Amino acid sequence: MDVRLRARHATVALLAVALCVAAGVATRIPGASAAEVNTLASRFSFSISDLNSPPPGARTERVVEPELRHLQSWISAVGASAGLADFDGDGLPNDACLVDPRDDSVTIRPVPARADGYPPIRLAYSGVAFDAKTTAPMGCVPADLNEDGYTDVLVYFWGRTPVALLRRPGTALSASAFLAVNVAADPTQIWNSTTANVVDLDGDGHLDLFIGNYFPDGAQVLNADANHDPLMQMQDSMSDAANGGRNAILRLDHIDVVDGVRVPHYTDQSDALTTNQSRAWTLATGAQDLNNDGLPELYVANDFGPDYLLLNRSIPGDIRFGTLTGSRDATEPKSKVIGGDSFKSMGVTYTDLNSDGRPDILVSNITTEHGLQESNFAFVSTSTGPLVGGKAPYRDDSESLGLSRSGWGWDIKAADFDGDGTDELVQAVGFVKGTTNRWAELQELAMSNDLPVREPWAWPDFPPGTDIAGHQRDPFFVRGPDGRFVDIAKQLGIDNPGVSRGIAIGDVDHDGRPDVLMANQWANSQFLHNTGPARGYLGLRLLLPPVSGAPGALPRPAIGASVTVTKADGTVSRAQLYPANGHTGVNAPELLFGLGAPSSAPVSVTVTWRDTTGPHSIGTTLSEGWHDLMLTPGTAG
Repeated sequence: MDVRLRARHATVALLAVALCVAAGVATRIPGASAAEVNTLASRFSFSISDLNSPPPGARTERVVEPELRHLQSWISAVGASAGLADFDGDGLPNDACLVDPRDDSVTIRPVPARADGYPPIRLAYSGVAFDAKTTAPMGCVPADLNEDGYTDVLVYFWGRTPVALLRRPGTALSASAFLAVNVAADPTQIWNSTTANVVDLDGDGHLDLFIGNYFPDGAQVLNADANHDPLMQMQDSMSDAANGGRNAILRLDHIDVVDGVRVPHYTDQSDALTTNQSRAWTLATGAQDLNNDGLPELYVANDFGPDYLLLNRSIPGDIRFGTLTGSRDATEPKSKVIGGDSFKSMGVTYTDLNSDGRPDILVSNITTEHGLQESNFAFVSTSTGPLVGGKAPYRDDSESLGLSRSGWGWDIKAADFDGDGTDELVQAVGFVKGTTNRWAELQELAMSNDLPVREPWAWPDFPPGTDIAGHQRDPFFVRGPDGRFVDIAKQLGIDNPGVSRGIAIGDVDHDGRPDVLMANQWANSQFLHNTGPARGYLGLRLLLPPVSGAPGALPRPAIGASVTVTKADGTVSRAQLYPANGHTGVNAPELLFGLGAPSSAPVSVTVTWRDTTGPHSIGTTLSEGWHDLMLTPGTAG
């Protein structure tokens, strides 16, 4: 080739590169200025303290079966969990349920904001078969499982089926105050569960269980003596895996009384899911009534493949789902369409981003620059009509909202932390914290052919000391004047000591300001006490009357209730009570609405809910502050 021709080709190539770079710079959505960030941050303040301390003999890795030892750090990446509830009966959600992987403990403990603390109470599983050498808790869900008004705990594991720890009525808070019972019909099965939700799926007024399982059923992931385990497989695809443990749906069938304790019994209705849905590698779920029929739809967030949005078609006693899928246009990648994504979803929550009355869906994914750059999802509703034709009326607007990138995401929660009527977002991020960067090995794995990836021997080494997204800061997103969200975590002093997993939100002292509990993996968990300016607020404890025929029963939270609050100026806010939505964090079973500046003007409140007699709705007018609403059909108060 002529030298001049080569030079001309080189010039054209350089010009093309320059034009691409210029176009990228020109089309990049600008970020907030330092002054704008500081102005946004001035509206918030948190006092941050440790919830726990390192236990004796604290470890930073799990014991795993022999075939998994070369990727021990990867297998050791989950298990931290936290929930907020009222365990001691003082009327405040100022008690925490915490799973600490450093010693596999499940404890109930007071939050640091309490002046009247008590020693942590380590829960046990007396009365059920339990092998501590091959089993580890992955999460705890505070909930009233037996409808007696006392807070119980659902604990789920790698290595066995979940256990319900049922509070003995009228007993002082202690380890012996809980009766351990199995919830699965066959408790000898080996499940490897990573998330759980407690929600009335069939609309019969009783709380059912959704257990999201991960590794294949029977796989002895944590058994150091399980040589050549035939059931042990990794995912069979990095983008469309369907060989995980079978997700379980357990419908509450009846309640017996054993030794003075109401014991729930469940019927397995996991066949409400298709084979691919039930065998996905599930890490989070989110329940929400999206079409105002009183039944919750269910978003199932899956690692290594498509998520599912399930349309609830249940009738009492029979759980049924249809599937809702999103639509594409010329600008929408398939990977960002509901039901068609190929990402690694690990958290889900709901808020109303466009103020149209239909809840929008936020999903955490892996979004690490120069690592695995996928995208968080912000599925914003495109219509408010009926859910028909199997179509999910949502479009991902995460990029335009400033929410597409944050880190290696896990739990995500929405709450109005400054009381202005608009939710902020807090997210748990990070994967494995260590000293040796293993991103190159992970990227090689991500590009592997699907055929060998299921075999543990085909995986690269992720030994102790591995670091993959191990030094990321949990983001705190606040919406700016232009509608985009801005991360102000650094300005607020949020700097987690380890990688984070579960998030629990609740107003622990009922001062009208929501607080945050962050469960960290292989590090102390943290409590963020909201010390921001006083604000106008409406706090609601929505209660169902005590169960008749149950001596000593108390009112219980009306899980699944929906609330609409209308201020005097016509401003409308909505929320639904589903505390266990997400990965491994469980919110307090209450609803809190920010009303802006304190005011004496009352607000109108409409509550809809279901109980054993069917759906109901009431309306009332309330002043600012906290209120208990006993949900009896036809009345309010």
